Amino acid sequence: MDLFGDLPDPTGDQQKSGDQSTHENNVEKTEQTCGVQAQKRKANFTDSSAEEPEKQKQRFEYYPLHCYVADRKGEREEMQDAYLQVDDFTKSFSNLHPSIGRLAVYGVFDGHGGARASRFASQYLHKILLDKFPKGDVLAVEKEIKKCLIDVFKKLDEDFLKEAARQKPSWKDGTTAVVVLVINNTLYIANLGDSKSILCRYKEEDKKCVPVPLTTDHNPSVYAERMRIQKAGGHVRDGRVMGILEVSRSIGDGPYKNHGVTCLPDVKRCQLTSSDRYIMIACDGLWKSFTMEESIQFVESVLQDESVHKTDLRSAEEVRFDTACSRLANTAVLRLSGDNVTVLIISIKPSV
Repeated sequence: MDLFGDLPDPTGDQQKSGDQSTHENNVEKTEQTCGVQAQKRKANFTDSSAEEPEKQKQRFEYYPLHCYVADRKGEREEMQDAYLQVDDFTKSFSNLHPSIGRLAVYGVFDGHGGARASRFASQYLHKILLDKFPKGDVLAVEKEIKKCLIDVFKKLDEDFLKEAARQKPSWKDGTTAVVVLVINNTLYIANLGDSKSILCRYKEEDKKCVPVPLTTDHNPSVYAERMRIQKAGGHVRDGRVMGILEVSRSIGDGPYKNHGVTCLPDVKRCQLTSSDRYIMIACDGLWKSFTMEESIQFVESVLQDESVHKTDLRSAEEVRFDTACSRLANTAVLRLSGDNVTVLIISIKPSV
């Protein structure tokens, strides 16, 4: 069985989105889109346990990543977004197998009904991930990582709902979530709700950068989502669960858990290639103002702006990425998004 046979297609194609059993097994298309060569990966790691640790580490070259963040309150009275940025998650582990040379984790959480769920998620998700991270070499981790991420989201939801129930009055907050876990040069993306992540990839044949969608929106108006809600005894009115909640999957939202709102994420996998430029993660406050293609064009226009120069502490490239991230968030607000806006851009450099 293929190493990644249980992971859905990361192309953004329409897919079923009910419970875990509805995920499609479409590895061939996954490999074509994200440059994965599963058999070669197997060959690379088959005998890794027999090698000396230092030799194993020297065999891999990782695309350096650097994260830039911009968040704006916009027209809302309160900032209900939160984000997670752990550039070197490897340092949190004491006994990683030598075949795992790089771990990083990033996330955006778009809260609703308050900021408590989003802040809780940003503070505790990576700690739960640390506790549940699979043991063994990279092959063993890859086989278990989807289950691991699902368990992390379930635990996060359970812990927040317990905390919410202890309060007087109980908290009603909820949050969407997009989490990108980087293992060596492979991305694992888990998401709930309508925040999005995209990968900017340069297409040599077209001589331009294009977005590769990494997430699936969970809205009550989607057929499979609506059917699950109705089977649980809820209903969808005006595109909202019970006429109120705009998303069909989330962390928290205790009053809606018995109406079909679930914390089960979609999990996808994408292999980084030398053609990849950056990863973008953003809440729906950005996507109300920008299409995926427009966001790529906007960022590219700033990255190619030679009037942006280096400083004493940062290179010109770093300044341009930081400027692009800030301008993107600012422009979303100026376009009357009407929402909080949080954007993470993770630059991808050629391996060194």
